Amino acid sequence: MRELSLNVLDIAENSFKAKATLVEISIVQKENLLTITIKDNGCGMDEDFLKRVVDPYTTTRTTRKVGMGIPLFKMVAEQSGGNFHITSEKGKGTVVTATFLVDHLDRPPLGDIAETIVSMIGNLEGSDLVFYYEAFGQDFTLDTRLVRKELENIPINTPEILVFLRDMIKENIKTDYRGVSL
Repeated sequence: MRELSLNVLDIAENSFKAKATLVEISIVQKENLLTITIKDNGCGMDEDFLKRVVDPYTTTRTTRKVGMGIPLFKMVAEQSGGNFHITSEKGKGTVVTATFLVDHLDRPPLGDIAETIVSMIGNLEGSDLVFYYEAFGQDFTLDTRLVRKELENIPINTPEILVFLRDMIKENIKTDYRGVSL
């Protein structure tokens, strides 16, 4: 995938398909390390499946026999001087963590993470999302549970609300600073 935000979208979509009611996405840049973590409370994986999940020929899908999301995320992390780790417990959820060297030549750009997060929010059905971002000395958190509480009876996927949320994310995160871009 050309942008890390697309990897985040793919992994998070897997979380929602695994019946997660809460998905937490954390993107943290500290010095030369970018860490992306996607955590869910979905159905989780048993030990046997967890061992095989980084193999592209391992998938739970019935429509095709390959699953590229996790293997590609792992590959790009390792090619970018970082690493990849996944833990899961059946009935409790999964945590996927990938790290990248910020200045590595092979690290894809982060991409439009605001648009990625908003596209997920627009499709939430009975689930919630927490997005945490920390980079260049700034941090920002968006929790759809709090947004829903403020909105009261207005659906969170109302187009005007989604535009507002996208703009709020863009205003509150830095993706480049002093010549360093995520």
